[in-house]
Amino acid sequence: MNKLLGSMVVCSMVCTATVWGAVGGGDIVFPLTGASNVTFGHDTHVVKHKQKCGDCHYRLYTTTAQRKDVTMVQMQQGQSCGFCHNGQRAFDVKGGCTKCHP
Repeated sequence: MNKLLGSMVVCSMVCTATVWGAVGGGDIVFPLTGASNVTFGHDTHVVKHKQKCGDCHYRLYTTTAQRKDVTMVQMQQGQSCGFCHNGQRAFDVKGGCTKCHP
């Protein structure tokens, strides 16, 4: 009985660590033409800034396979990253290009 309980505790710890380790979703690199690539950091948004997956998925963003290109003008009008990066909720997509395009 003690071995079974011990095994369940270890399994629970491993499963929990695995789930929490995957919460951030990793980095996504958006290759661009005419500008340096943009790397979106899930950990920065989800872990550091406490955003929920549902804040973006599937309202603002779909899957990688369904992703559509968005221009800077469209972002400045509140689409894609510009929904939050509007100068009020988060830094503005206007100016400061190197924050996203290193």
